[in-house]
Amino acid sequence: MRAASSESRRSSIAVDAMSAAEQLIRATGARVTQGRILVLEVLQAAGRALTHHEIEAAVAGPLDRVTVYRVLDWLTREQIAHKIPGDDRVWRFTIAGQKQAHHHAHFQCTDCSQVICLDDVPSTLRPRLPAGYRSVGVEVTVKGQCKACVRPAPRRGRR
Repeated sequence: MRAASSESRRSSIAVDAMSAAEQLIRATGARVTQGRILVLEVLQAAGRALTHHEIEAAVAGPLDRVTVYRVLDWLTREQIAHKIPGDDRVWRFTIAGQKQAHHHAHFQCTDCSQVICLDDVPSTLRPRLPAGYRSVGVEVTVKGQCKACVRPAPRRGRR
């Protein structure tokens, strides 16, 4: 009885020591690699969508450009992350939470190109397509200026 209890406690400690990224990867049944863990941890910590170059810079050293591309492709295929097209023709990647995986809108700053997820604005648009056409997805992007790029309105003096 004691051995089972001790084993259970060790197992619980091992799971606690695993990062959230490692747990997510392990749950897919795929190989857990340093590259997958590093890239996923960068995305989890970002709080916004990142370009490949931003991710590559964050994991500089242990991972090369090709490995980062491969990991991002894998994360996207596994629906752990999703990629968002930008007007600047640059893909951005972000965590795809269970409730959001492509079923939400995005905001893209027209000045700095930052992209964030708008979880409270569902992309439920279902356009009517001509006969024989089939939709595979709808992307909703709100465009404007982010908080950092909004310029305060000029003050008007009293007359």
